[in-house]
Amino acid sequence: MKSSAKTVKETWQTLQEKLNYSFRNDALLAEAMTHRSYANESHSDELPDNERLEFLGDAVLDLIVSQYLMESLPDSHEGDLTRIRAEVVALPCLARLARSLDIGSALLLGRGEENSGGRDKSSLLADALEALFGAIFTDGGFEAAQSTIMPLFVPLLRQASIDDGQDFKSRLQELMQSTHRELPVYTLIETTGPAHERLYRVDVIIDGSVYGSGQGRTKKSAEQAAAQATLLLLDEHS
Repeated sequence: MKSSAKTVKETWQTLQEKLNYSFRNDALLAEAMTHRSYANESHSDELPDNERLEFLGDAVLDLIVSQYLMESLPDSHEGDLTRIRAEVVALPCLARLARSLDIGSALLLGRGEENSGGRDKSSLLADALEALFGAIFTDGGFEAAQSTIMPLFVPLLRQASIDDGQDFKSRLQELMQSTHRELPVYTLIETTGPAHERLYRVDVIIDGSVYGSGQGRTKKSAEQAAAQATLLLLDEHS
């Protein structure tokens, strides 16, 4: 369903109510909700896209989640903390949270992105959610970002800590074996970023088709994210 810019902007107040946060600088909210396809079509230097805020929001989210884990799990080792954090900030979780907030309806998209179903693309929704966190941090500071992020993520973090040691790749392999299907193949699709901050993207291929995609700072974490995304997809279609 196509949405006009006016209709989209009408959803921004509802989004703020869901987040329990009201922007002092509305331009930051507009920037967070502006996909580059819309910014490019507007041909205006005064309308930046949300990629810079996404970069900031990713770091803010990692810091707030890390702080919570350090305080709530004082006896856990670094490897366990890293796994739990990676699980809840992975694309599938971010996309689900974005859908629960109906961020798709709040996005300013270019015509091509709109026509290709951009409002429900997991990667686009996850990026917009991180941009939103970056905008809140810029608008209100660390405490504002923390008070917005924690109610969304604490339930996920608690569940992830209960499921300590969960291995999505093993779970996916066991599922394939139990249904007598071909075992998943993990294919590295893309490596981006500087040497000190690599970002890997991996696809899961089953029976010759791509089922899930994941990103991570290491190949292993990207594979785990891709396996998690595949499990979610299979569960939705079961």
